[in-house]
This record gives sequence, C-alpha cells and structure tokens, in this order.
Amino acid sequence: MTRIMKHDAPTPSLLHLDASVSPAGESVSRQLTALFADSWRERYGDIPCGYRYRDLAAAPVPLVTAAYARFGYWVERHGTVAADQVAALVRDAEDERVWRTTLPLVEEVLAADVLLLGVPMYNLTVPAALMAWIDRISFPGALLDPGTGDSLLRDKHVVVVGARGGGYGPGAPRAGLDFQVPYLRGYFTDRGVPAQQLHFVTAELTRAGDVPRMAPLRPQAARSLAAAREAVTELAARLAAPAGARGAAREAASKPRTADDSREQPVTKTA
Repeated sequence: MTRIMKHDAPTPSLLHLDASVSPAGESVSRQLTALFADSWRERYGDIPCGYRYRDLAAAPVPLVTAAYARFGYWVERHGTVAADQVAALVRDAEDERVWRTTLPLVEEVLAADVLLLGVPMYNLTVPAALMAWIDRISFPGALLDPGTGDSLLRDKHVVVVGARGGGYGPGAPRAGLDFQVPYLRGYFTDRGVPAQQLHFVTAELTRAGDVPRMAPLRPQAARSLAAAREAVTELAARLAAPAGARGAAREAASKPRTADDSREQPVTKTA
C-alpha cells in the first residue's frame, strides 16, 4: 500500500515505512510511526508537503534473486552509475524486470529528506520485509554520487522507531542479543548517514501487557511507551522544519539527548 502527497519545495519530504505484520491496533511500531506522521502533517496544516507511505508487510518488496545479483555485478563493472542511467545498461528482459522493481524504491529514498522506519524486533533482529527493502535500495552505486563517490544519503535524517517485546537495553540480561538497533545503525552509517542525523526511538517490553510472566514489568513498559511517544512527537516537530530552518535542526540534533539519542540508548532502562 502506498500513499503520495505532492512535495512542495520549501518543505521537507517524508518517506514513511512500516514493517510490522500486525495491524495498527496491535502494533506499537505502527502506532508510533503514525504519531510521527500525524505530528508532521499537523505542523503544516493544509500546506502540501512531500509524503509517501509504503507498507512493507502488506505489499512486500520482492526478495532479491540471482537475476538481481547478475545485473548488479554487470552495472558495477561500469563504475558508479547514477540511478537514472542504469536503464541504459539493461541487456535483456530479466535485467529489465530487476530494474523496474528496484528503481522506484531507490527513487523514493533519494527524493526524501527524512526516512521514517517502523521496525519491530522479530527473532532478535529486523523483519524480513524490511530486509528485502534494504537489499533492493542497496543496488550497487544507487545511493552514491557518480561524480564524487559521496553518499547521496549524507544530508538525510533517518528515524528508526523500534518496538521489542522484551528488554534489550543497557543493563538488561538480554542486552547482548539486540541485533535490531546495532544492525540498522551499522547499515545507515555505512551508507553515509551522519551519526547526528540518525535517530532511534525504542519502546521496550511491549508484550508485558499480555504475557503473564512479564506482568511485574508492566509499569516499566508503560514508562517506556510514554517516553517513546514523547520522543517521536519531539522529533517530528524538529525534523519537519522548512528547508531554511534545517541548519537549526541539525544543530539541535548534535546536542546531547536522552529519549532519542543517536547513540545506542533505549528510551527507558529496563530490567
């Protein structure tokens, strides 16, 4: 499922992705990204701003195949090729199908000023639906400036809204089993997103309300969710600043924070 709003140049553009298989009424990550998106639109009122929504669970991105790898290797042999020039290297129907599926995803990323990702933790890491999207947008050279080799993500902000059924923050018994936040931090950092423009908001212990053995942790779960909601609302207001105010937003982002710290820090400490 996708929704598009016209992008008015003076306002930033938001790409909103959800990866939870659960419906909005049951998914904490969906509820939190919706809060961000609603706050973003509320800031602008009736002023049109760039907004695109993609539900990676409801409309999965096709997994990469041998054909994707074959075409990627072929393009890479030609150096760093701009995304809008890759079609010229298509050799056959198989290459064409690969690029027809991949290009729209890359274009969405390149057109956005802010990427908002709703990411539940599944089996200690990110959902397969999100991984499929990451594999597609990572097409060789697609996120690089062919002239300089610089990352085309260097001026973007990435907001990762995570939800985990248990506690994986610093000091928690399972802290070493978090392959969700560290993976996404590593991926986007490696792709050129500056640390001060990479934001993580994490709601922990989300299963405390329905798993009997986690009942004693319900107060901590409630505090974690409340802190996540507050952090998401603050981030939406700050990152929705018009182009002329982005410098101030970047300066604010570089200051020490707690709830949405770009370092590995959940919104609340958990046991």
